[in-house]
Amino acid sequence: MSVAAGRPAEGEVVAVPAWRLRDFHDDDLDQAVLVWDRSRPADEQLPVFPVSEVMAAAHSGQPAVVAVVGEELVGMAVAQAQGERAWLLLMALSAQWRRRGIGSALLAELERRLHERGVRRICALLPEGGTGTQALRNSGYRRRAGLVYFEKFSHAGAAEAGLLAELGGRELPAGLWEALAGMEREKQVVERRIVLPLAERELAGRYGVAPPKAVILFGPPGTGKTSFAKAVASRLGWPFVELFPSRLAADAETGLAASLRDVFADLAELANVVLFIDEVEEIAGIRSGLAVDPGHGVTNELLKLIPRFREYDDRLLVCATNSVRSLDPAFLRPGRFDHVIPIGPPDPVARAAIWSRYLGGAADGVDVDRLVAASGMFTPADIEFAARKGAQAAFEREVRHRQGRPAGTEDFLAAITGTRPTLTEQAITEFEEDIARFTRI
Repeated sequence: MSVAAGRPAEGEVVAVPAWRLRDFHDDDLDQAVLVWDRSRPADEQLPVFPVSEVMAAAHSGQPAVVAVVGEELVGMAVAQAQGERAWLLLMALSAQWRRRGIGSALLAELERRLHERGVRRICALLPEGGTGTQALRNSGYRRRAGLVYFEKFSHAGAAEAGLLAELGGRELPAGLWEALAGMEREKQVVERRIVLPLAERELAGRYGVAPPKAVILFGPPGTGKTSFAKAVASRLGWPFVELFPSRLAADAETGLAASLRDVFADLAELANVVLFIDEVEEIAGIRSGLAVDPGHGVTNELLKLIPRFREYDDRLLVCATNSVRSLDPAFLRPGRFDHVIPIGPPDPVARAAIWSRYLGGAADGVDVDRLVAASGMFTPADIEFAARKGAQAAFEREVRHRQGRPAGTEDFLAAITGTRPTLTEQAITEFEEDIARFTRI
């Protein structure tokens, strides 16, 4: 049904046909998307409401009006009513049909329909100078300055969220990458080789850089391999799924290899994911060659699953191991893993940063340099434990004596003395040998 039409003024010679407004029809979808795409300048920011959300609203009966010239769709406006408030989801108009009053007419018709639904306040969120800005001003909309728009986006839809929960996965909070204290050397390698090619996929492609699909992180226990994997997922904004070999082994009914295959099949349903396998040597250790070796079948299965996993974009497999030398040689062969990256114990600069992080406000009254010197064999996990132990000792002393004396250097030095370090001289020697033998970055 036509609801309005544009006519030339009396005596005006017009070389173009008149336009008219009508309801949005389902078969307008292709033209509507085309107009939406062509109505935005190349340098305009992405709109707040994506086209998929706009079209879903139009299909569901929310107010949607189009402007047509003959059979050609040249403009469209869509809103979504929520009680007495409505949001303008889309204002699109072909460039050659601007400044003819069509935008204002689309808005007026949209307003009429919204008012019939009891809407009193109509709101719009547009990029600065975006399409529709002038039509809004012409129609009496007031620009409100000093507002800040906040948004949190979940990559997983309803179906994916359910699957993610079944897999024990989750979406991690932003900021985990920035929260990695110290370890700058490792962070630079991980960022250059893993994060940037995935985050800047199009740019990487122009330079012939293939984004990684699978990587191995190796190093002594407690050096932060799990933290790095989570930080990468947080930085990319991808869901994080941790696969525990011990849990797979507990499924006696189907067997370890079948359980592994089922997990990878479920992962194929997710749009993007960081899959993390810690202590991967449990399911990818060196095979004995004996037919009765129980680990033989699961290692073979994993070796077959990794190439299939690599066929998908926006997925990253991160395997961590405390003993890279115990992995099966076929597992380490180029073609399955893009990089094999050492994550070592923190150097003095990193230890200072880690101590400062866990000391928090107490760091101002503590000689951090003495703590760094005394914790030479400590991993980040050891430092966290000692920092908490020192704080707990000071707290218990205060409960007993009420002296008002905060935790100090001696409290944390005592905690260091009472903490057994994860690292040993032998472990560091083996790690240095593994760096020379297995690193591939």
